[in-house]
Amino acid sequence: MIPAVPLLAALCLPCLAAAQDLRLPGNAVATYQEAGAPNTLMIATGPWTDGAVPNAIAEGTVAQGAWKISVAGLTTLQILQPLRDQLLADGYTEIFTCEGDACGGFDFRFALDVLPPPDMQVNLGDFRYWAGVKDGDKGSEHTVLLISQIARAAYVQIDRVSNDGDLGRVSSRGSSVVAATTPSSSPANNAPPTDMATALTQIGRAVLTDLSFVPGSSDLADGPYASLETLAAYLRAHPDLQIALVGHTDSAGSLEGNISLSKRRARAVRQRLIDSYDIPGRQLAAEGMGYLSPVGSNLTEAGRDANRRVEAIVTSTEAN
Repeated sequence: MIPAVPLLAALCLPCLAAAQDLRLPGNAVATYQEAGAPNTLMIATGPWTDGAVPNAIAEGTVAQGAWKISVAGLTTLQILQPLRDQLLADGYTEIFTCEGDACGGFDFRFALDVLPPPDMQVNLGDFRYWAGVKDGDKGSEHTVLLISQIARAAYVQIDRVSNDGDLGRVSSRGSSVVAATTPSSSPANNAPPTDMATALTQIGRAVLTDLSFVPGSSDLADGPYASLETLAAYLRAHPDLQIALVGHTDSAGSLEGNISLSKRRARAVRQRLIDSYDIPGRQLAAEGMGYLSPVGSNLTEAGRDANRRVEAIVTSTEAN
């Protein structure tokens, strides 16, 4: 394990002179940065409750960025604390903070505007959220931090909104910031791994690419499916692991109908793993997102086909 002391020392360096300037550790590498533009930002003000996340909408110049910190053994709290302390010292007031299941787990994370992988990775079993506000003569500034630990790396997303257009900077000591205009412009070597076991271990999620459903139905064809064989073997090798099987659809039809269909398909996959592969039900949950989390354009057949999928997402490393 790499010692965390030097890294924490870098994290605890004083913030820069500007109001919202933040300093990340020296080995933090930017995976995505979007220049500020007029927009709105949803800020969670409480955990997922009664089917929704309580929130406030901040309006102004909005910028998003994500960073990867390649260090094993560094906790999300160790990363959050110095960033939070910099903001509090600069006059911020905490709006809301939470961790993992206390936030609402799966439902909370998917209610947020999270940058897509590989730029931002969220382990549903290990993430923290923090939101704060600073009032000034020209209006309010807001900063939102989302931090997650996956395998040997941590990911940090920082969203900022300001009424006067001054968003400050995010820098890392001794490392350059790599700008990106869109998530797809990340270096090719940051692409998600194609091997399922590697994907589940490194980024906490994998798409079950070979599943076949009757169109418009939740009926899963007989198979066999190599993805289920591989997933079952992985779950047997990690009996304390919990995953969520998450169904997704294209945009044809109503949102309500697609959420229902995608959840039924996820349940069908869950039941197949239980019945045919003897995977304990306690390791498996089933959720549905409908068309709310596309990976391709619903304007093309190829995009719609990619959007119709079931993903396995690691939610916990301790099965109940």
